[in-house]
Amino acid sequence: MEPRTVRFEGFEGIHLVADVRGDEDAWPVLLMHGGGQTRHAWGKTADSLAAQGWRAVSLDLRGHGDSEWAMNADYSFTAFAADTVAIADTLGRPPVLVGASLGGVAAMIAEGGSDRVVASGLVIVDITHRSNPEGIQRIHDFMASGLEGFATLEDAAEVIAAYTPNRPKRVNPAGLMKVLRQKPDGRWYWHWDPKFISRGRTEVPTEDFQAIFEAALRGIRVPTLLVRGVLSDVVTEEGVQDFLDKIPGARLVDVGDAAHMVAGDQNDAFSNAVIEFLATDIRPTLPA
Repeated sequence: MEPRTVRFEGFEGIHLVADVRGDEDAWPVLLMHGGGQTRHAWGKTADSLAAQGWRAVSLDLRGHGDSEWAMNADYSFTAFAADTVAIADTLGRPPVLVGASLGGVAAMIAEGGSDRVVASGLVIVDITHRSNPEGIQRIHDFMASGLEGFATLEDAAEVIAAYTPNRPKRVNPAGLMKVLRQKPDGRWYWHWDPKFISRGRTEVPTEDFQAIFEAALRGIRVPTLLVRGVLSDVVTEEGVQDFLDKIPGARLVDVGDAAHMVAGDQNDAFSNAVIEFLATDIRPTLPA
């Protein structure tokens, strides 16, 4: 399904780019990727959602992909959450928020930290308020590995393969060029603002700001699905159980043979889990 590229205005007027699939009158599902990714991470899932009668909006987060870089380098979780609220308000109806890792944190803070309706439901992908520090560090190290650029696409593919050993290695130039950009020096760089990680940024709030996350969880009252990769080194069993305890009615789906990058590792299983949740938990709650 050929997407329509749309430009949104986020928090403080930042320009954000999204691909939209599906009927304009369909109920919106806002898909938000993890740190260092782009909107293209959701391609197949977005197609599946549109085919099931939803309007899939795949967003490049601030500082990522084709979206604008924050002039003040504000890549705080509260800024990402404020972008989420701003875009949700433009979609005409409270969207279902689907967020992976960083996108999941933004979704939780946007919904749970607001004292009004923002979303119709949440799908949180492989992130909770209590994560494994070693897994978070591995994400940071992977992202930092490209700060000096790569001489060739093959070099970038090697780094990706080392980070995702559960996947067969592939050198797909078309796919790689969706997450890389080539500068005049001829080298290939990750397609996100390097300032995103220059201040110790990780995929979850640091301990000093953990209270924001905890408060947001207690404020979530919409149908919520947590999708966990069975091979993930990011989420912990303690974090998962506390997440399910804090959010009334929250459900868990485990995706086998998937690590932290669940949608990329096992897209069919992930998409089917999301579609089933939307059909059984979300659709019946929406106005006719």
